[in-house]
Parts: sequence; C-alpha cells; structure tokens
Amino acid sequence: MPDPTYAIEVRDLRKTYAAAGKMPEKQALNGINLAIPTGSIFGLLGPNGAGKSTFINILAGLVKKTSGTARIWGLDIDQSPRQSRAAIGVVNQEVVADPFFTPFEMLELMAGFYGVPKAERRTVEILTALGLADKKDAYVRQLSGGMKRRLMVAKALVHNPPVLILDEPTAGVDVELRRLLWDYVRELHAQGTTIILTTHYLEEAEELCDTIAIVNHGEIVACEPTPQLLSRLDYKTLVIYPKEPLTAVPADLAGMDAKLRQDGGLAITFRTSETGIGRLLERVRTAGISISDLSTEAPDLEDVFISLTSETA
Repeated sequence: MPDPTYAIEVRDLRKTYAAAGKMPEKQALNGINLAIPTGSIFGLLGPNGAGKSTFINILAGLVKKTSGTARIWGLDIDQSPRQSRAAIGVVNQEVVADPFFTPFEMLELMAGFYGVPKAERRTVEILTALGLADKKDAYVRQLSGGMKRRLMVAKALVHNPPVLILDEPTAGVDVELRRLLWDYVRELHAQGTTIILTTHYLEEAEELCDTIAIVNHGEIVACEPTPQLLSRLDYKTLVIYPKEPLTAVPADLAGMDAKLRQDGGLAITFRTSETGIGRLLERVRTAGISISDLSTEAPDLEDVFISLTSETA
C-alpha cells in the first residue's frame, strides 16, 4: 500500500473544555484545518496556551475532540483508533520514566505494549543511535536530564512509527545535546519518517522545518513553507560602516528609521516594496558619509512570529 499524501490531516478540529468551578468554558481549538505532507519536517509554533498541546493530545488519544475529523497516516482516529495511533510516536514535554527500570527494560516494555515481536525489536539499535548504549543497564534514576530526554525519544521509536511528534524535545537541554537531537531528527527524516515539531526555540524551527504553521488562540494564523513565511515581513536593514566614525545620525537622514550601533555601524531599516538600496545609498552619500563597508539583514522567524501573534492577540 503506497504512503498517503498527508501524514496528518485534520478538518474543522474543535475542542472546548467545559466550565469547572470558577474556571469558565475554554475554546482550546477553534476549527483547525491542517494537512501535513508525508515526508516533511513540519513546525507547529505558537505562544503558551495557543492550543498546540491540545492538538497533539487529541492525535495521541489523550484528549477527546469536541468536533471535526482527524486522520493519521490515512486512518481516521474515530474509525480506526488503535491503528491510527500506532502510526505515531509522541515525545511529550514532560520526562515520564520509571526510575527503577533500565533504558533497555523500558524500551522492551514499550515494544511489548505495541505488540512488536521479540525478533523485530530494535532496542539496542535505538539506544545506540541516541547515545545511550553504554547506559542501557543503568537505572533511569541514574541518568542525567539530557539522557532522560533522549530516552523519551527512544520510547517513541520502538514501534517504528512513520510519524514522529516531538513536543518541545530540546526544552531545558544544553546546546550540545540540542545539536545531537537535531542531527538525529535529520537522520530519521532521511529514512522517511515524517516529523512534527513544536518548539519555543525559533532558531530550531528555522533550522529544521521545511513548513511551519503558527497557532494562536486555537486557530492557524499562518501555514507556509519556511522561506515563504520568512518573506512575509516587508522590510530589511541596511548596515553601513562609515570610514569616519559617526557620533549622531546625520540630519539629512531625518525621517528614516536610522540608528547608530555600538560597533559603529549605521543601521537603516526600510520597506523593500517602497525603497531600493540604491536610493538609500544615494541619501547616505548626500549626507556626506563615506562608506567603508555595508551589509543587509533580513527578518528572521522570531520577527514573523511576533508580528503574526500580536496581530491576532
């Protein structure tokens, strides 16, 4: 059977949490429509409380949706609950592991839960790939925080799911471990696994994801290929390094978004649709500035994220 076009497809997905005590009714998901292509690394971003965890927990079978449809690997989560959820591995934010098990025992137990025959289990292979082979017989309580985080990824892979959901996989880990996990995500992707990544590290999404959706107040406010999303902001910054140091922004540049930087550069932010670099350089020369060097800076994902989430606040 060929792989489906979409690894995950949801239509008008809604979740309303009923009022409880003094807490009012809460609309966590407000009609989400999303189609995540098979074979992609897909980023799901949004501020705290935007609905990302609710969305993931519905797919994982931990939260019951209010309405709408969801399909995982072509399987409807209502009509084929066991088969659809067997098609995903979920790495949650929280580290959940029995401290009296060893990593080897934990992965064997998880494989048993998923009905993986002993002859087909890849416990040692997975532990080795995640740098845990030398700790396979240590108790989980003896592992460092970073090792426990890697063990959570290993648990999600025991049944070889075609879709892997990573919910804040590098939260609270050091730079070295973050890079190790990035490399392993790329390796899994190269082997054909579809990756869905939620993260607060915008650098991480920009580095890894080919497509990004931004969620705010339970709605998708953007869903585009990463380069297209980055091009949404219609401005750039021209940084000029004068031959003679400046002590203030020249009066001839009044009315422009021009600022002096600590490194001696003069940063001029402009709308690309309204002003060309040629015209800016003309203004700079008219102001009597001799240019030693220059560069341009484009907006990054953080700028796009702040722009989109503030617009829908």
